Amino acid sequence: MAERREELLRAAIEQIEARGVSAVRIADVASALGVSNALVLYHFSTKEKLVAAAFAYAAEDDLAQLRKLLGRRTTALRRLRTAVRWYAPTGQAKGWRLWIEGWAAALREPALREVTQALDKRWKAAITEVIAEGVAAGEFPCPDPEAAALRLTALLDGLAVQLTSYQGALSRARAQEWADEALARELGIEREALTAAAR
Repeated sequence: MAERREELLRAAIEQIEARGVSAVRIADVASALGVSNALVLYHFSTKEKLVAAAFAYAAEDDLAQLRKLLGRRTTALRRLRTAVRWYAPTGQAKGWRLWIEGWAAALREPALREVTQALDKRWKAAITEVIAEGVAAGEFPCPDPEAAALRLTALLDGLAVQLTSYQGALSRARAQEWADEALARELGIEREALTAAAR
């Protein structure tokens, strides 16, 4: 039962990436797996619930990777730099197209809005926690870790929209430079300290 549900979620993610949230249908997901529409509806009851569950499923991989990066036994500064570089649209975080689709659809679909908002809070909480650890350890003087995490993730999300939706509007190198500058600014350190932290 759990395996079948996961298969349906993976198929839903593929169909959302290919067709977009608004265009994807229960029939598309069923057809991709060679099963009936009734089976998909048995597990999720509505398209909205299927889409919301698919987004939550997709995010868990990224959240697990974030926890792994932030849980390493090293300085908070090094962990933050690694996490920002991974999360930034120039890094290895997958699924920016999927998330941009999800944010747009969440404006009209309450079930999806709940899921994306809850996931967003988890991202920000994880970043906030490590910033607070760095402040407590005397690594950097950030006066408001929660606000810093919000501003930093908002910038990264915005850069992702530019790089994903408007090809050529911004180079990846420039986006990475801005992400590094923003992290240093939010932590109250010189950008060169980020380079030193990487060693």
